[in-house]
Parts: sequence; C-alpha cells; structure tokens
Amino acid sequence: MLKTLFSSSTRADLLALLLNNPDERFYIREIAVMLKRNPSGIKRELDKLEEMEFVISEKVANLRYFKANKQSPLFSELKNLIAKSLGLSGALKNLFKRNAVKAAFIYGPYAENDDSSSVDLLIIGLSTPTLLIGLHDIEGKFSKSINCTFLDDSEYKNKRKKDATLKRIMQGKRINLLGRLR
Repeated sequence: MLKTLFSSSTRADLLALLLNNPDERFYIREIAVMLKRNPSGIKRELDKLEEMEFVISEKVANLRYFKANKQSPLFSELKNLIAKSLGLSGALKNLFKRNAVKAAFIYGPYAENDDSSSVDLLIIGLSTPTLLIGLHDIEGKFSKSINCTFLDDSEYKNKRKKDATLKRIMQGKRINLLGRLR
C-alpha cells in the first residue's frame, strides 16, 4: 500500500495540498496551476487516490471537485506524516503557492540553523486574510512564532538598494521558499 501511495512526486504534492486543506475542494485545472503540473497527470493521480479512498469527488455542473476523504481510517495519520515530511519550510511554501505570493524567504536565526522559537519571513505579495490564517495555523502546528514583513513588488524594488535593513537581510543567510529576488 505504501509503495502505491507514494509512487510519484505529483501524488505526494496532491496529498500535501488536499490533506493540509481538508475542508476545501479543488477542481483539476485549479490544482494543476497551483502545483505547476500537467492537468492530465493531476487527473490520473486524483483518480488513483480516489480509488484508494483517500480522496472523494463530486460533480458540480461540468466541473469535478476533489477533496480529502476525512472519513478514511488513515486520514489523521497521513495528515501528520505529510506535515512532518514537509517540515516548516514545506508547509510555508505550500501556503504561499496557494495565496499568490510572488516571492518569500526565511531569514534571521532560524535560517542560520539556530533552533529558534521564532521564524522571520520576508514576503513579496499582499497580506490576505487567507494567508494570515494559514500562517497562524502553521505557527500552531510547528510551535514557532512567525514574524512577517510584507512588501508589495514595487515597494521591494524601491527599497532593495536604499534601505539598510533590507540590504542586511538580503546579504545574510536565508532559506528561499518561493520565487526569485533580484
């Protein structure tokens, strides 16, 4: 069963998305855009996961929506396994992909491999309620305090060469989570 369950990276990404958002439903093209994968591969993997009863689907009009099967006897174990395997960085990356964040990275003591109780994040994008709720959930899951600095794209471009604090952050060690910073 495990060999079948984790036989592809697409399947692992799908499980991470669906298990970390068990109350949300997604359609195939939406998932393909979020995971940056081919829709036909996404559909094939979703069909296999549905066959194993880890995912359920419902048809609304001409769209087929998928979500995690919370009634599966392995739901909570799989959810915990995915959370542990992704780690904090993976959970943040997954959250940022779903919330249209352009770029993000961790800096400060946590990036320096210090076992810090707080995580400093620089996020290029808008602070949305969904993103803030997701960050709060991740804080609870990983028992870390998350300190965020949000900059929109134009603000980042203006500050990157002039602002001393931002220059210092950019020159220090960091863990890139999403996007490229120029």
